Amino acid sequence: MSGVGAVRLEDERAEPGAITIAGLSLVGDCAGALYWPDEGALVVSDLHLEKGSSFARRGVLLPPYDTAATLARLAQLIARYAPRCVIALGDSFHDGDGPNRLSDADRTSLRMLQRSRDWIWITGNHDPEPHAGIGGSFGGTLAIGPLMFRHLPSGADGEIAGHLHPAARLSHRGRSVSRRCFAADARRLVMPAFGAFAGGLNIRDAAFADVFGTLAFTAHMLGDDRLYSFAARHCMPD
Repeated sequence: MSGVGAVRLEDERAEPGAITIAGLSLVGDCAGALYWPDEGALVVSDLHLEKGSSFARRGVLLPPYDTAATLARLAQLIARYAPRCVIALGDSFHDGDGPNRLSDADRTSLRMLQRSRDWIWITGNHDPEPHAGIGGSFGGTLAIGPLMFRHLPSGADGEIAGHLHPAARLSHRGRSVSRRCFAADARRLVMPAFGAFAGGLNIRDAAFADVFGTLAFTAHMLGDDRLYSFAARHCMPD
């Protein structure tokens, strides 16, 4: 992870990628996905597919390859974990018309990823309505055992949520690094945004205080080949 070597703070991980929520052992992947081995479930959040084409319609030109890049990264994770189920935690499309703008190639890629597994789209604030023709099933929330999957975080016990796009910043002796991260304590977790064009919100923002109550949570920062975990109180505001 570029720059982290200069930041001499305690790495609090028990083992590579291990994140425990509600007493369950989950795997945080450095690509920004969460895997639940006992259920064979792969969780991603805030794909924001077709964000580039959405901006282009408003005259803001971005490279039109974000959907293909995001689906390619997701394909790598599916090949790695072979999940029985994929759960997409909302804002999977940047706007409600996004599914209609999918290219034929990207639509085919999505169909291939869904083959032989359950695929659950959780509705988000950018894509609040189910959309025909993209496969899978739709819902506002999904409960599995002690965990509740949803888009908007409420801070409830057992909650796995998205929406906030957490990112953490560390600084040491004039050098700093900022990366997307999982924000979590032992009771709940906020997922990093997975989309190629999705941004990040610093975990010292008040929105995270509303979820966790205090700074007694952990930022599991996404490295190139592992997670780097630091107490939120050690991370810097923007």
